[in-house]
Formats: sequence, structure tokens, C-alpha cells
Amino acid sequence: MIDLRSDTVTLPNDEMREAARDADVGDDVYEEDPTVNDLESRAADVLGKEAALYVPTGTMGNQIAARTHTERGQELLCEVESHIYKWELAGLAQHAEVQTRTIEGDDRGVIRPEQVRAGYVEEDLHRPGTGLLTLENTHNSKGGTAISGDAIAAAAEAAHDLDVSVHLDGARLFNAVTALDTTAADLVEPVDTVMFCLSKGLGAPVGSMLVGPESFIDRARRIRKLLGGGMRQAGIIAAPGLVALENRHRLADDHERAERLAVGLDDLPGLAADQPETNIVLVETDAPASEFLDACEDEGVLGVPFDDHVVRFCTHWNVDDEDITETIAAVERAV
Repeated sequence: MIDLRSDTVTLPNDEMREAARDADVGDDVYEEDPTVNDLESRAADVLGKEAALYVPTGTMGNQIAARTHTERGQELLCEVESHIYKWELAGLAQHAEVQTRTIEGDDRGVIRPEQVRAGYVEEDLHRPGTGLLTLENTHNSKGGTAISGDAIAAAAEAAHDLDVSVHLDGARLFNAVTALDTTAADLVEPVDTVMFCLSKGLGAPVGSMLVGPESFIDRARRIRKLLGGGMRQAGIIAAPGLVALENRHRLADDHERAERLAVGLDDLPGLAADQPETNIVLVETDAPASEFLDACEDEGVLGVPFDDHVVRFCTHWNVDDEDITETIAAVERAV
């Protein structure tokens, strides 16, 4: 079975398994796990920020960020199809207890600075006040679009002018870095905090990083404990994360395979595939997405529905060139 449902389905390689086996460990709640400490320091350095916090999942990282940045009852601005709003079980309402005000970005998920200013609410006797702006890069629901540094900076500057902090959901941050041919530090410099996943394109079996100012991370550590994320000898799962950080240099291979896949699928009857910017391929289907995916599964290919007539295929490091060729052939048989 060729599994293109997500880049979270990757299996750890031998180097990751050996790193887990040999990891130096300690109690991370006491900040005494040397491997976790090393991973946090390395993540902060790569992003050009002061400090980092290792968390079990990207969703937890985003929710911790929202809770740490805001006060109960404030408003949070986000793009209407952003992951933090659409796919995180209303966590903003449950954990941070904030009211969400959504912004409809453009067809790539970009929020313009004038939209930030229009969405801003000043606190008064009757209104809650805007406490945080969240951005996303790459934008999952828009097909893995890589949002430019200029667009991130423009939205962040508009928020900062209003004394509003900015958090970036960078679950696939390094896919954006690769597509834009920049550095992670340059891309995230305008924002206050960033979450990125080790367990998506980078291939770690578990874990994400929340990165930002040292004072913010100190407060976030308490919220992580509150949400049940205080881990003990976590170096065993952090060690593969250190290996995964080095995989950011190979993401161009996933992007090239996504391009090949999109071209091949777009040539098939009843399908229209967008040209991908990173490793996500969105395909519009004449048939209902569920029926199309059932037929694909019968031919040995897995994907996920994104809408009634849209499916997503996601390339990753466990999918090679031969798999892309076979996927196109299998989908042709399916349609």
C-alpha cells in the first residue's frame, strides 16, 4: 500500500531508532533531560529565537501558545481555514477561553495587513479586545502554500502596530523554507512565537517544538504541565527529533515528487490537480471524493478527503520515485 494520506505516517529510520536507544535521559519536568535540553537549544538556534519547548504534538504547541499569549475572554484573529481554528477541536475556546474572529484570506491563505487592522477590536467596557494574531505556513487547507516572508512580515507588522502578538503555526515550516529558498530564522523573524512539527515532513515518530522569547517559554512550560504535557525521561523520543531536524535539507525531494504526481494525475480523465508549492497535492474529482478514494484504496493507494470533490495526497520520505510512478498508474486504473 502506498500511503499518501499525510507526511505523519512516516516510519523512523535506523538512525532514529538507534538515537532513541542510546539517548541520555533525565526527568524533563525538572529540566534534567540532556537530550530534550539539546533539542530545545538546537530548535531555538535554527529559528533564531531565544528558547524552545518540546511538546508531544503540534496541536498542543498551538494551544499552549494561544493560552500563554492571551487573557481569558480576549479575541484571537486567524485565517478562516487555518488549522488552529478548523482542525483542533475548538481548543481555543476550551483551553485559552478566547473568542475567535476569523479572517478570510486569499486563495493561498494569505492575510493582508488591512484585514488585520479591520479585524482588530480595542478593549472597552463592551468589547473583549484582540489578544493574538495567528498565521500559518505552509497553509494546509490551501494545499501546502508557502507564504512569503514579505506577506508574513506585513501581517505581523500590522498586528504589532496595534500591540498584538503574533504566533505562527509552522507545522510544515521547513517545507515553506525550502520552497521559498530562504532560512527558517529569516522567515520567522517578524513573528513572536512559532510552532513546528518534527513528526511531519522531518520524519520523527513524535513531537513538535514551540519556540520564542525565553520569558514566554518559561510561562508556556507551566501551561504544558497543566495540559498534561509534562514528560519524564523524554530523551528517548526527543533523540529522533534531533535526527529529524537534519532532514529539513531533503524536503526538496518531496516537493519534486509532488510536482510529478500532480502532473500525472492532472492528465487523467475526471481529475484536476493543482500545481503544488510544497508536498501537498490537492485533486478535484468528478466523482465524490469518498468513492474516488475507495477505488484508489482498492488499487493500493491511500489519500484523504478534503471536500466533497477534493482529495489530498501528501508526499514524504517513505515515498520514492517508483512509488509516484505506481501511484499514477494505480489512480488511472481506479478512474
